[in-house]
Amino acid sequence: MTWSVEWRASVASLGTMVKFLSLSMLVPLFVSVVYMEDFWVFLVSFVVTAIAGFALEQVDPDPDLGPREALLLVSLAWATASVFGAIPFLLAGLGTESTIGLSLDSMGALIASLVNALFESTSGFTTTGATVLGEISFEQHSHAVLLWRQLIQWLGGMGIIVLMIAILPELAVNGAQLMQSEAPGPDLQKLTPKIAETARALWLIYFGFTVVLVAILFGLHLAGYAPNMDLYNAVAHGFTTLPTGGFSPQAKSIAYFSAAVQWVIIPFMVVAGTNFALFWHVLRGEAKQMYKNSEFRAYTGLIAVFIALLSVVLFRGAAPVLDIGGATEGVAEHSLRTAAFQIGSLLNSTGYANANFVEWSQSAQMLLLFVMFIGGSAGSTGGGIKVVRWLVVIKTIRRQLYATAHPEVIEPVRLAGSVVDEAAIRGIMTFTLLYLVLFGVAAVFFSLDGARIGLDLTVLESVSASLATLGNIGPGFGRLGPFGSYLFFPNTSKLVMIGLMWVGRLEIVPVLAIFVSGLRDR
Repeated sequence: MTWSVEWRASVASLGTMVKFLSLSMLVPLFVSVVYMEDFWVFLVSFVVTAIAGFALEQVDPDPDLGPREALLLVSLAWATASVFGAIPFLLAGLGTESTIGLSLDSMGALIASLVNALFESTSGFTTTGATVLGEISFEQHSHAVLLWRQLIQWLGGMGIIVLMIAILPELAVNGAQLMQSEAPGPDLQKLTPKIAETARALWLIYFGFTVVLVAILFGLHLAGYAPNMDLYNAVAHGFTTLPTGGFSPQAKSIAYFSAAVQWVIIPFMVVAGTNFALFWHVLRGEAKQMYKNSEFRAYTGLIAVFIALLSVVLFRGAAPVLDIGGATEGVAEHSLRTAAFQIGSLLNSTGYANANFVEWSQSAQMLLLFVMFIGGSAGSTGGGIKVVRWLVVIKTIRRQLYATAHPEVIEPVRLAGSVVDEAAIRGIMTFTLLYLVLFGVAAVFFSLDGARIGLDLTVLESVSASLATLGNIGPGFGRLGPFGSYLFFPNTSKLVMIGLMWVGRLEIVPVLAIFVSGLRDR
């Protein structure tokens, strides 16, 4: 067996990505100057990352990316970004009580600090939103560090590689392969003749929605409807709403803010889970494309149905009066707002919370767990299996059952009147099976690994830990709730979770494909 991928080309291109990643550290560096805290942290991180990027570029001065090299680059890019993204966390927490800061007290403490920092960084870049921070506060962490935590989710939302294709012409040669490997969903929709123009269009739409949200949130603050939503918080939550990330510099997440803020964020979460290509059509005066899209109709229909169900459940008393979330029983507006917010947040994997749903009734929690399996739309920043895949899976099962009763009939699977290619159906069924197998195996592993060290995990905690990391959702149930943490898991489980977040963001197949295609018989 021999390795058949020209890895030098992938590593050199990876160096370019790392070099440009260092530039993003100038944002928290500026914030550190404004607040006069952790300046050296981001200066050192910037220099180290930039030097590493330039060094990796020298591996191959003239890289030529083929399909396999493109797969390897995409897989390495997300893992590498997470490694360099962890540097500010480690340096800022050095010598403090931060759970993600570098600890030199013992070998065990050193390993735990490295794992925790990598976990937090991976959760950020993959837009998962799971955290191992023991305390989320400006007393424990600087404004610059917490904004970096927000920014890496924004960078990961539309995709690091897509951004590189948009600004670097040399990567556009194999841009379609790169974007197909990174983009969420079973297929890449090419919007323009040139793939670089498609990448730029997607990022401009993404950037535009972010700016609009930040402006509205800060406008609410200036108008007196959102006292806590200052400019810092407006930017911070703009960075994590559109990528369906879910991180917040506030320990109470969106529950820290007014009802007006929550109502504003709800539609933007729905937007984030929508195929961004549809907005491109809307901007071109082709709004009917949105209505004609069967996935969009199913996505918005599911949201509406689940909001209605959960609203009724909460109105009838499924949630007690909570310190975080207040009372919903018999309060129509609060029941509707809480239901709309949590369905909008968990269905497309955002992970924000405006109530502590782990204290809700079992039926309400099971409804949320079911919703977490659905995912956003293909071509969105949402995680999970994706609505379009479920549509194809359901239609394929229906076809198979019909063919069993009517073997003489040959019936294709159709979406919006178009026949779905059989190869695409096989790919979707393969992905869905792999997803469910990985989910199940990981859930069992977490339970056994916890028992190994005497950690008593409930079934719901093990299941939700697997689903929330593989689906890039973030919060789970029990101790993993929206105001909880993954800190108590052993390092082995955290490392598996890091892997799940990685393969979940890349949608499993590209990661496995590179290992399968990378080896061949002599």
